[in-house]
Amino acid sequence: MPHPFRVLAFSLAAFATIGAAFADPPKSRQPISAKPKQIVLISFDSAREISQWERSRALAKRTGARFTYFLSCVFLLSPETRGQYVAPGKGAGKSNIGFAASKQEVADRLEQIGLAASEGHDIGSHACGHFDGKDWSKADWLAEFGAFRHILENAYAINGISPEPPGWREFARHAVTGFRAPYLSTDRALYEALPEAGFHYDASGVSNGPALPPTKNGTTRFALPLIPEGSRSKPVVAMDYNLYVRHSGGFEMPAKADEFADRAYHAFRAAFDAQYDGKRLPLELGFHFTQMNDGAYWSALERFADEVCVMQQVECISFRDYVARQRAGQAQAAVGG
Repeated sequence: MPHPFRVLAFSLAAFATIGAAFADPPKSRQPISAKPKQIVLISFDSAREISQWERSRALAKRTGARFTYFLSCVFLLSPETRGQYVAPGKGAGKSNIGFAASKQEVADRLEQIGLAASEGHDIGSHACGHFDGKDWSKADWLAEFGAFRHILENAYAINGISPEPPGWREFARHAVTGFRAPYLSTDRALYEALPEAGFHYDASGVSNGPALPPTKNGTTRFALPLIPEGSRSKPVVAMDYNLYVRHSGGFEMPAKADEFADRAYHAFRAAFDAQYDGKRLPLELGFHFTQMNDGAYWSALERFADEVCVMQQVECISFRDYVARQRAGQAQAAVGG
């Protein structure tokens, strides 16, 4: 008997961020009341493997963290429905990262998206086919964004999965407010298209270190920082793939997984400590669901988050919630109270 599709009852109210109870810090460090809380922004690109959805949500539950998942919409299309996606300048059913393996996998992923959203996490867009859009026009970007929203909104119907949860289409139309470009590859046309497509923030940048995100033309622009790593403290983009290339040239070396995990953890922790003891600028860390170097970077992430996200003077929150706070503060300042 085939495995039945599981669906959830959706409510827009359930997608509001759930407040977290933070435990005392594991270290005897005294909080500095004059400083703001340290913000940590942890995100995942593509969001494919079901087991990693479950693992990340479990990490969030035990630490009080809220994550951002940048979803690639091709993973909401099965081999039978892949033709629904047409990338700019490509034929139907083309993708740099493939598609979902089956209708059941799509159903399972939709369930995970719904669960994550109901638990207060942020669902963002990583476009669809993971193409490099550095030479795309504004019209190309708008077409890609339109494809993402159409596939997300109609994912149940496109794949013949029923029943569709109540509120799913409303969620798909309004909940996705952030974007990260594949390969972090951007052009001027992207930033012209983002506000027109209804995005509030972009997380495609790279900066020399942690920085306050500016808002330009209505779009808040986040950037993954360069952080010191290794015995020589050589800067590296604070993302697992960049560490993977740094450590093993982009090739699997499972025998060194523990060594690489330790190096990654110490890089994350040193970058965090510098901000916690300093200006307390937001610290961004980026990951994929892929288990590079036998899961070394996920091991480092879990060790890091288990330590810092529970600290009283720390908040591990999503990009969406950071932007919402920022805009609420600006609105309050504008009316003088």
